[in-house]
Amino acid sequence: MKQTNYHLFDFMDFDRHLQRDERLWKCWQATDIREYDGDIILTVPFQCQKLQEDMAPDTDVPQESQTLTLRAYSPDMLRLFVTMSGDEMTDHDDMLELADDVSHEPLSFHNDGGLYIITDSKGRTRATLDTRPYKQDHWSDLLPAPQPTTWLTLYPDGDPSKPVALSDDHFSPPRYDALPLGYVTTPEGHERATISFKCEHDECFAGTGERFRKMDLSGQTFQLKNQDGQGVNNRRCYKNIPFYLSSRIYGVFYHTSDYCKLSLADQSTRSVQFMCDRATLDVFVIGGETPEAVLHNYRRLTGFPSMPPLWSFGIWMSRMTYFSADEVNAICRRMREEHWPCDVIHLDTGWFRTDWLCEWKFNPQRFPDPKGFIHNLRDHGFRVSLWQLPYVAEGAEQIDEARRNHYISEPKDQKAHSGAGGQSNFSALDYAGTIDFTYPKATEWYKGLLRNLLEMGVSCIKTDFGENIHMDHKYHGMNAERLNNLYGLLYQRAAFEITKQVTGEGIVWARSAWAGCQRYPLHWGGDSESSWDGMAGSLKGGLHFGLSGFAFWSHDVPGFHSHPDFMNSPLDEKVYVRWTQFGVFTSHIRYHGTCKREPWEYPNIAPIVKRWWRLRYRLIPYIEQQAELTTHSGWPMIQALLLRHPHDRQVWHIDDEYYFGQSFLVAPVMSDDNKRDIYLPEGKWVNFFTGERLDGGRWIYGYECPLELMPVFVRPGTKIPVYPDDVDCTDDMDLSKAVTITIDDNFTSYKI
Repeated sequence: MKQTNYHLFDFMDFDRHLQRDERLWKCWQATDIREYDGDIILTVPFQCQKLQEDMAPDTDVPQESQTLTLRAYSPDMLRLFVTMSGDEMTDHDDMLELADDVSHEPLSFHNDGGLYIITDSKGRTRATLDTRPYKQDHWSDLLPAPQPTTWLTLYPDGDPSKPVALSDDHFSPPRYDALPLGYVTTPEGHERATISFKCEHDECFAGTGERFRKMDLSGQTFQLKNQDGQGVNNRRCYKNIPFYLSSRIYGVFYHTSDYCKLSLADQSTRSVQFMCDRATLDVFVIGGETPEAVLHNYRRLTGFPSMPPLWSFGIWMSRMTYFSADEVNAICRRMREEHWPCDVIHLDTGWFRTDWLCEWKFNPQRFPDPKGFIHNLRDHGFRVSLWQLPYVAEGAEQIDEARRNHYISEPKDQKAHSGAGGQSNFSALDYAGTIDFTYPKATEWYKGLLRNLLEMGVSCIKTDFGENIHMDHKYHGMNAERLNNLYGLLYQRAAFEITKQVTGEGIVWARSAWAGCQRYPLHWGGDSESSWDGMAGSLKGGLHFGLSGFAFWSHDVPGFHSHPDFMNSPLDEKVYVRWTQFGVFTSHIRYHGTCKREPWEYPNIAPIVKRWWRLRYRLIPYIEQQAELTTHSGWPMIQALLLRHPHDRQVWHIDDEYYFGQSFLVAPVMSDDNKRDIYLPEGKWVNFFTGERLDGGRWIYGYECPLELMPVFVRPGTKIPVYPDDVDCTDDMDLSKAVTITIDDNFTSYKI
């Protein structure tokens, strides 16, 4: 839709010709406040607005009153809930997994001359409702008086210096830019609810999922609808998370799986606006003294990451795709003979009877003894990861069974045809339906398909796709629009659970995500271009993903596809090296893409790559230590600088540096000229690979770094556990032999 500069059209998605029978309702001043079972209950009237460009109350239509519930949770969280759709407020669903230390905290209030002060059991002010008349010095009737509104201000952690207030944002009474609370009605009922919070002129925002954008997201509006990202340099997003983190050190989680829209100081620089396609608003406002504390509280609501197995931190090798046991065995044999350390061999789309025709069975000609093949690889230190997807194709062996038992979605119109769920950029297969994980019997059927593979010895399932489902189909548990965003969580949970049940180790390799998916690691960044732009976009996405509650994240090294010929353009060797260095300092590292990814295929750079692979394995004691920390805190493995320096204004705009765990400050080189600008936060720093000592609190421009090295810095006094020996895989490691490097006056450099 073309921009109109009217809030009604540009944010609320009204027909700009006003031909649809729909009406907007705006909240007015609360008429009642009471306490019930520790919650604060507000009665809020809503006034219908005239169906016109400028807003004005339609007083011919009676007001509707809605119930707004304010609930406090310990520690430091407030929840606002109002529904016009008959939904129930619950602490338990697919997205919510409240930690044991989360509990309802009773609220009470007292009236101070029209200012209702809401306090918790500790006496902290957690909210105020101001019903006092606004100040006025009347001299003109040129414009109508502003419509009444609910002046509700929240203090999620009781800190009076960071209020989060509903925003009644307008230029003049008819020209609204944001509504504090509102919804839309049509002849079919209530729909499209909105809530807005005030923001400061210099406030910054981050998170919202794997967002391929600059670090500060202010001034942008996002559609929170999962879809195939088709790269990492556009507005499409595999992993939308309805959560943002503010530079004023609070977070907001919009508890919904419905399609929604989030405007971060974009439609108006004075407001954060959210609109949900369903007429229910369930909003957690999350406090904490630090960004990490806010993320910790968010995980207390939606679940903590599970600890991946040790072997997963090793090298994963893949390409799109290996086609036979002989091909895989030859590659693995060469790795061991030439001592390329590696733990996982991944088979992508080519292990089936027909490429991309997912039947969860090995091709009997090209993999004649799959169990023997898998066990032989395991005997040599290789785990096997397998690609599959959650759609059943017309030609699949299971199609009749799946249809007969309603395990897959069914067309609403039997004459209609849609391949929207499974069509990829690479396959012309007709995917007949999406596995219906809202149906318990379908979930168990899917788990049975995976069980056969896992009992054969497979270690990990790549839960690819899941961002798209068949939208013109029927599902057992909910309609397609409500399921679309949530689908990845149901899909990954099923694969994670059966993998852990059979192997004892919880892991998947997933692409889509929604709130709660952090419980089922791990996720990778999708189909990035093998270029500097692709590398930079991947890192942006990974940093925002870590600011959205996720701990473990990976990416395809050295980018998934080529350019300009998607499948066939040769790789840039410098990109291969620099992306390898970046990958060594992320939680997981997998080589994958549309052409050869094995390092010996690039002999000019192979010796450099091997040194970095060996470094990866020497760092595994540190990586495991840091990974364990993420499972009971708010820390991700790769941390945007703002997590550690939230009051340094510079870092809210830096998206090409990060902390890897608690010790390493990493500045990947992402250009041909072997140099980059580096920001060092306040304090003393030591270059880990050269021993150079530098003062922070400044930019270093044009920092030069030869291809065989990458700028990585540590603080004096840091202690880093490393493995003392080179190994071929994690099976060769005895972590009790780890030694500690201390960055003291005697430290000169760490040689790779």
